[in-house]
Amino acid sequence: MSEFIRLYTQIALLRRGPQDLPASGLLLALTVAGYLAVNLLVSSLLPPGEHRLEALLVATLFTLLWYILLLRLAGRPERTLQTTSAVFGFQAVLTPLVHCSAWLVRRFSDDSPLQLPVMCGLLLLFAWVIAANSHIVKAALEWSATSSVALVILQTLAGWLLLSALFPAVKA
Repeated sequence: MSEFIRLYTQIALLRRGPQDLPASGLLLALTVAGYLAVNLLVSSLLPPGEHRLEALLVATLFTLLWYILLLRLAGRPERTLQTTSAVFGFQAVLTPLVHCSAWLVRRFSDDSPLQLPVMCGLLLLFAWVIAANSHIVKAALEWSATSSVALVILQTLAGWLLLSALFPAVKA
């Protein structure tokens, strides 16, 4: 499994892609389980939040369905296992950074001198997540980088809207 963690790290660093993963249902199931476990572990170390588990499960299901439908509509259903494994794998690698950055933003008040550097760090991390995810989408769909980035931003916004509609108190 450590080989796959290294591979997911390489995907997060834009050095590898979903094509480097085997098309395996077992790998997808283990990767989603690992993604959920990492999220739950990191969340347990931070202050408790309302509907955290429910929001995580909804977001995971949304992401899975998004890529299944996207790849079917694009005529590339054979790439579903590799693409979704890559998406959940790289997100599992970046989860500790994302959660800690989001917590730091909430931790420091608007008048704190640390608010600006923390917010800049979070925005930089957000750009990194978009870049890594669009790298996966570009490889899976063979679309342009611009189209892939737009699609990933659309997915991100749709996921946030869904979570906001279902859990108004949850901050993504």
